[in-house]
Amino acid sequence: MRLKPQQTGYVASKVAIDLANAPFVKLLKGKDAVREKVKELIDANLQIEKALDEQVHKIIDENYDEIEFQHADERQLFFMIKKKLAPEYGVIMNYDDRYNDLSHKILDELYENYLIEYDVNENQVKNVIFKAFKEFANAYEEIDDIVYNKIRNMEREVIPGSQDYELLYERLYQEELRRRGML
Repeated sequence: MRLKPQQTGYVASKVAIDLANAPFVKLLKGKDAVREKVKELIDANLQIEKALDEQVHKIIDENYDEIEFQHADERQLFFMIKKKLAPEYGVIMNYDDRYNDLSHKILDELYENYLIEYDVNENQVKNVIFKAFKEFANAYEEIDDIVYNKIRNMEREVIPGSQDYELLYERLYQEELRRRGML
């Protein structure tokens, strides 16, 4: 699952909660400090991918006439170009590998900035972070469906795409995350 910018705070909260609950990790400056650093690192990672996506769009736009002439599938072409340029940008295309790499970076930053300390093998702590990413990714679709159904079954009609819909969706999404202990 590809993270969206509005989801980074949720994932960061999940990581901070899971680290706080790990018996072998001590948060030296509290959960909020850990959450903020994790969010900062995830946001930076997404910015790099956004720059890659912009470059791919630029290449496609520059070659639009040829793409149309060849009747090429733009989505498939986008993915192929992105895959080719990804190493140049340092973007890992496989999400499990990406979350694993990001988990290592998060662990290093948290330790180097004196936000956490631990007395076990660093892989155990890294696995807590990685597992938080995976649990969020696995729960995302289910939570999205639950929230969508709640909105659809409301007595008053809320129009998808409207500001009311977005605010309601966000509130219900956060409630569901809290209910699951992910926020």
